Order: sequence, then structure tokens, then C-alpha cells
Amino acid sequence: MNKTHFLYLLFTLIFFSCSKKNDVLPRETSGKINTISVIIDDPLWNGEIGDSIRNKFASPVIGLPQEEPLFTINQYPVKLLEGFATDSRTIIVVKKAAKNSFEINKNQYASPQNVFHISGKTSAAIIDTIEKNAPKIVQMIKEMEIAETQKINKQSLINPKIITNKFHITLNIPSGYEYMLHKSKFIWLKKEIISGNMSLLIYQVPLHSIKKGDNEIASIVRMRDSIGKYIHGTDPNTPMITEEGYAPYLFKIQLDGKPTYETKGTWELKNDFMAGPFINYAIVDKAYSRILVLEGFCYSPSKEKRDLMHELEAIIKSVHIVKR
Repeated sequence: MNKTHFLYLLFTLIFFSCSKKNDVLPRETSGKINTISVIIDDPLWNGEIGDSIRNKFASPVIGLPQEEPLFTINQYPVKLLEGFATDSRTIIVVKKAAKNSFEINKNQYASPQNVFHISGKTSAAIIDTIEKNAPKIVQMIKEMEIAETQKINKQSLINPKIITNKFHITLNIPSGYEYMLHKSKFIWLKKEIISGNMSLLIYQVPLHSIKKGDNEIASIVRMRDSIGKYIHGTDPNTPMITEEGYAPYLFKIQLDGKPTYETKGTWELKNDFMAGPFINYAIVDKAYSRILVLEGFCYSPSKEKRDLMHELEAIIKSVHIVKR
């Protein structure tokens, strides 16, 4: 075999090997954030099973001023399961079968992806499976959508040095946000959008600002209203406050491995017309003897706010506190 034939054979083998390798790699998922594909035939979708799915996965998002669905649902008949619907990050397959079952398949058709298979002998059995597993499914979808948003955000980030030096944290904030205000223990960043703007607040308060056993909601409202003087309207005496007509929702979670108060509600400008949703995370950080507060809020009167708040939540949940 001469040298030319040898090189040709070597190139062919390398090309074939790479082609075979690419064949087994899962294709990437696509689709808008917070959108799921439900694979179910029309008769089931238009009946009690479809009602159960809509009640669980298109219920109103808490903390928004107007009703918006938890997820946007695209429904397809089962025969389209092998079609473009399989590119979705989340697929819920529902059908009648000889036995009742619930399965979760990771990256079945593409990556990253969760495919939930729900089947049952009767409509009642299918509905029962949906009811039992809906909380787990919702949590997995939320985590995947947050991860996808964080992946998109990482493509272009602002310089983190100012935030890291001031608060001893890392936070992946996408380009587009600009610094609006600096104080010794407070930073305000803002992003202009077509329909309004989105804001991030980073500040810290003493550990005793929120005490267990006290009225925690009242403490958090008092805490966030105390920094409203930095964010105000064009007229005098128009600070940002927590809307007085509705009590915020409070959840206790872990963020970066630390106890955290997650609060969702509505803000308003006192003596003004502007208002919108906020999401506030108060992290109990004993290492630095503080409560670290990360808050996102938006003003977008003519646009749905679910996905705007989702972006802010994804940014905040990228936080990592640097050890002392």
C-alpha cells in the first residue's frame, strides 16, 4: 500500500468514526422557556384527563398581579410523538394502556430533557396518577427551566468584580443589566426592555432583622420597605413599598446551602401609579453575620410578567457565597 492510499484509508476511518460518534450524541432540545409538550389524543385532552393536566400545569403563577399560567402547554396527538414535539425539554405522554404506570425518562429523544410517561387502564386511574405525581413533575420542570435560563445567561455576563468585592458572592448576571446605584451595603442594577424594565437589588442587613417565631412576613416587608427610599418615582414622597392590599407569599427554602426566606408579592410606588411583581430571597448567612438579600422586580404594564420574573429568579439562584 503506497502512502497516498494509506492516508486516504486513514482519513476515511477517522471520518466514519466521527460520523458514528455524532450519530449517538443526543440532539439539543429547543423551545421557549416554561413551555411543555403534552402528547395526548384529542378525546382524552378534551375530557376530564385534559382538565386535570390543565389544573396542575397551567394553574396561575403565585405573586403576579394578573393571572398567568404556570407553564405554556402545547398539546399534540400521540401519532406526533416521533415528530418535532420530541425536541421539547419537557414532554408529558398520557395514554390508556393495559396497566397503570408512571415513568420518568431522562434525555429520551434530546438533551437536556425530561419525558414523563403516564398510562392507565381507565380515565380515573390516569387522573389519580397525575394528581399524585404533579408536585414532583412541576418541581423537575422548574429546575430544568432555571438551569436552561442560567445556561443562556452565561453566554454573556457583566463583570462580577464589583459585586464580589462588596458582598463576597458570585452571581451570574447577563449583559444588559447596568449599575444604577451603589451604596456601602446596597447595589441596584437595571435592564431596560421594550415594555418597561427589570431590576436586581443586592443588599445586606443585620442577622436579627428577621427573627424566628416573630411575624416573619412583617419583618421581611419592613426590611424591603426600608430600602424603598433608594427606588422612587419622579415626584417627591414616592418610595417603592410592598403593596399594602395583598400579603406576600412566604416559603422557607435552601439557597446555596443556607436557610433562605423566599417571598413573592407585589410592589408599588407610594403616591404613584407604578407597580409590579417582586421575588425576594433573604439568605441567613451566619458566616458573615448578615442576612444577604437578593431581589428581582419588574415594571412591564403591557406585557406578561411570568418569564421576566423567571429570568430574575434564575439569576438570583446562581448565587454562591464565597467562604471566609
